[in-house]
Amino acid sequence: QVQLVESGGGSVQAGGSLRLSCAVSVSSANDYCLGWFRQAPGKEREGVAATTTTDGSTNYADSVKGRFTLSKDNAKRTWYLQMNSLKPEDTAMYYCAADVYPCGSVLVDYEYPYWGRGTQVTVS
Repeated sequence: QVQLVESGGGSVQAGGSLRLSCAVSVSSANDYCLGWFRQAPGKEREGVAATTTTDGSTNYADSVKGRFTLSKDNAKRTWYLQMNSLKPEDTAMYYCAADVYPCGSVLVDYEYPYWGRGTQVTVS
């Protein structure tokens, strides 16, 4: 009922930018919540940004505030995570995740039952 496909990862030098995409297909609800998470080797998965289609509220992790921005193309049913001023510590596998309403724009991975396969971001 929910399918997510990430794209846009790659390698970039510190200070550079990347834009990740998450194509969303939701057949069981009109409203949903979407989160971006990342996991670096040997580290726990970390919430990066989350939003909901009900009121558009968005949360960002302190580590990315002011550098990462969530946006959406309604026509393409695609969410974007614009990542600027990238740092080596941003290197990780990035995943988008979703839950159908009722849900909240939380940065907690276990609240999201649907996940994409991830896209790698490497900052050197």
